[in-house]
Amino acid sequence: MVVFWFRRDLRLNDNAGLYAALNSSLPVLPIFIFDTNILNKLPKNDSRVGFLHNQLCVMNSHLAKTGKKIHVHHGNPLTIFKKIVEQYNIHQVHTNRDYEPYGIQRDKEIQQLLSDHEIDFVTHKDHVIFEENEVVKSDGTPYRVYTPYSNAWRKLFEDQTLTFYSSETHLEKLIDAELAPTPTLEEIGFEKNQQIIPQIRLSKELIDLYEQHRDFPAIEGTSKIGMHLRFGSLSVRKAVQSALASKNPTFLKELIWREFFMQILWHFPHTQTQSFKPQYDRIPWRNNAKEFKLWCSGNTGYPLVDAGMRELNQTGFMHNRVRMLVGSFLCKHLLIDWRWGEAYFAEKLLDYESSSNIGNWQWVAGCGVDAAPYFRIFNPTSQIKKFDKNHEYIQKWVPELNSLKYAKPMVDHQAARQRCLEVYKSAIS
Repeated sequence: MVVFWFRRDLRLNDNAGLYAALNSSLPVLPIFIFDTNILNKLPKNDSRVGFLHNQLCVMNSHLAKTGKKIHVHHGNPLTIFKKIVEQYNIHQVHTNRDYEPYGIQRDKEIQQLLSDHEIDFVTHKDHVIFEENEVVKSDGTPYRVYTPYSNAWRKLFEDQTLTFYSSETHLEKLIDAELAPTPTLEEIGFEKNQQIIPQIRLSKELIDLYEQHRDFPAIEGTSKIGMHLRFGSLSVRKAVQSALASKNPTFLKELIWREFFMQILWHFPHTQTQSFKPQYDRIPWRNNAKEFKLWCSGNTGYPLVDAGMRELNQTGFMHNRVRMLVGSFLCKHLLIDWRWGEAYFAEKLLDYESSSNIGNWQWVAGCGVDAAPYFRIFNPTSQIKKFDKNHEYIQKWVPELNSLKYAKPMVDHQAARQRCLEVYKSAIS
C-alpha cells in the first residue's frame, strides 16, 4: 500500500504528489492530519481551520460517490504515523513539499521514522513553479533582490512547458473507505466562524485590469486567491495559466513575488525571527503596548490605517496597498517591532503564509531583502488622497469618521517621521 499525505494541497485535481501516488502499482491510502503542533496555538474560532475542515468535507463528499474517502486524523503527525505504519503494510508515503521551517523539521522526523521501517518518503514539487535552488544566480547563490529574481524566473519559465497533473482521473486507485467518520470541527476543538471565505476570482477581465485597479481598496480589483494558494484549494499552475492569458504581466509578477519570498525563507530560515539585515535588530523599538492595542483595534486617528485594521479584524482580509500603510505606520510612526505586527497578521489573516508575511513585514520595516529604505515613511494622509480620495473604503470601515466619536491622531505625522529617522539612522549607522 502507498500513503498519500494531504497538507497544503487540498484538491483532487492537478495535484502532483497525489498523481504520483496514484500512478504507483499499489492501492493508495489518502490521509490528512489536523496537526496539534499548529492547532494548539490558534484561537478556537479560527476561520482557517474551519476552511480546512470544510474543504476536506467537500472532497470527501465527492469521493463518497465511489466509496472512497480521505482518512482524517487529529494529533501529532509523528504519533499518527507511528500508528499508521503499525496498522498497514506501507511501502511508500507520498506528499507535496513544504518549505517553511516547521514543515521542514516535521518532515525530517517523519522521514526518519519511515526509514526505520524501511518505508520510502517521497516528496514532490507542487506548491510553486520553481523551488529551493531552481532560480539562483550564476554562482549558485540565492537572489536577494526581487527584479533580477523575477527576470531569471521568467526566463527559466520560457524554456519549459506548464505541466498539469490529471490526478482526478485516477481516483479509483484509492482504497475503499473505512467506517471511521471524519471528526467534526468541534471534535478537534474548534468552532465555526462567521467570516466569509473569499471566492476564487481569476477572470480575464480582472487580470487585464489588475494593474489599473489593484491600488484602490474601494474597488474589487484583486483576486483574493491568497488563501486558496496557501491551502492548495487552487493549484499555482492554474493561477499562472490565468495570468498568462492576459497581456498585462502585473498579476504574474505578484505570483513571482510569492515564490521570491518563499525561497528567501527557505535559504534564510533565521529571518522567521531575525531581520535579514542584522543591523536593524539594533533598533531600540519603543514597543508601547497601549499604542499597539490602538493600532490593532483600528483606533489610531488615521482613517486609512484604521479602516485597514478594522477590515482585517472583521473579515480576515486587508487590501495589499493598505497592508503596506498599516505596517509602515506600526514600525515607523510608532516604532513598534515588526515582529509584533507579523504575529498579529499571522493570527488574523485568512491568507496568512509565513514566507510572504515575514517578507512583507521586513520590507515595510526596512530590514528585509529588497526592502523599502528606512527613510521611506508613508504619509497616512496623502495616501488617502492617492488611493481613496472619495473616502469610499474609509467610510465603509470607519463610519464615525466625521463625528466627535472618532479618535484624535495618536501621533503627529511629522514628529513621528523625524523620530523614526533619528532612531533608525542611529541604530544602523
